Amino acid sequence: MRLFGTNGVRGVVNEDMTPELALRLGKAIGSYFNGNIVIATDTRTANEMLKNAVISGLIATGNNVFDAKIVPTPALQYYVKNTEVDAGVMITASHNPPQFDGIKVIDKDGTELARSKEEEIERIYFNKDFKIASWNEIGKVYDIDVTDFYIEGVLDLIKKEEIKKHGFKVVVDCGNGAACFTMPYLIGEIATVVSLNAHPDGNFPARQPEPTLDNIKDLIAAVKSMKADIGIAFDGDADRAIFVDEKGNFIHGDKSLALMAGYKVEKKGGVVVTPVSTSSCVEEYVKSKGGSVVYTKVGSPIVARKMIDIKATFGGEENGGLIFPEHQYCRDGGMASVAMLELMALKEKNLSELISEIPDYKMVKTKVECKEKEKVMEKLKKKVEGNADYTDGIKIFFENGWVLIRPSGTEPIIRIYSQSKDERIAREMAEKYKKMIKEIA
Repeated sequence: MRLFGTNGVRGVVNEDMTPELALRLGKAIGSYFNGNIVIATDTRTANEMLKNAVISGLIATGNNVFDAKIVPTPALQYYVKNTEVDAGVMITASHNPPQFDGIKVIDKDGTELARSKEEEIERIYFNKDFKIASWNEIGKVYDIDVTDFYIEGVLDLIKKEEIKKHGFKVVVDCGNGAACFTMPYLIGEIATVVSLNAHPDGNFPARQPEPTLDNIKDLIAAVKSMKADIGIAFDGDADRAIFVDEKGNFIHGDKSLALMAGYKVEKKGGVVVTPVSTSSCVEEYVKSKGGSVVYTKVGSPIVARKMIDIKATFGGEENGGLIFPEHQYCRDGGMASVAMLELMALKEKNLSELISEIPDYKMVKTKVECKEKEKVMEKLKKKVEGNADYTDGIKIFFENGWVLIRPSGTEPIIRIYSQSKDERIAREMAEKYKKMIKEIA
């Protein structure tokens, strides 16, 4: 039986994601690791409930726990990677709606846990094979602060003075999430910052945690009215960053990925790793800069591990999750933000000029609610005709575009991605397969 999804364990609070599950999972994680574990949360309403349940399981199995309070996921990962602790646990549901929460395990090197290690924790969890400590060997809990450590680590990798002399004005939309505790301060070190939705609130009253076009209208309006150079929006745990240019145009994540990937291979050459769901604009732009692209299944841990395996120059996803290997092998919204400012400064171009260089493909994303995802996918495979790739779900190639159909790793839905240079064609292809999936289901 599988417990972990693409990005940890997630569910609706007090339905799927309960304190009982968190306690038991804490005991399973604590039985697998033996030592010092850092734990942190995003701003969700269940953060303390789930964190304390996990902590109980961790100390019951003899681990010492360091509580970093509310921080972005990449801040926790950076601390785990660069200190002597043995692992990390993040309480977050990232971009999911407010009623969701989750538990993610971070390995000693700062990466999300490999599937083989998740399977061993699942075995311990389901078999209740816990290593419970004796009364005098129960672990202790300590409070720590990791924010300054993380901010300094990010700033050490960029040309701060080069950025400062441009005097950028940046509107930062923290979305009531974990970004509230780091992003205004991080970006404030190199630019003038205007903060939006920078009060932590797990109900996400200002907008939903997913930084989509519909959800960040206030950011777009603020960039225009304040004549800012750039706007940046974060998801719930701030491992992803979505940009708005100085004209108020929403920049899709595939284009910011293409821009940064092209810049990196232009300097270093090499390979960029990205999932099969990514727009063709990335490969086209990267190739124009002398690089190449390797495709993986969807999921930032999968991208990160492939990057490690092949020593990739850069990697990321089309949802705003960028991975900088010189920093750490995980998505990092803070690193992406300052790197974009550095790119603007070094190229001496505004964001709209830089993005205009990226090939324009139209991407349509939709989804179908489906409880029996795998069964539907198997039936769909039998109906597919033509050139198809099965790296992750079914990716069908046509003369004028492609369609990717894959089951979500975190929700009971099947996702459909459709791409073409003609938006009408992309929409027609998406609707065709959406209808087909509904008929099968």
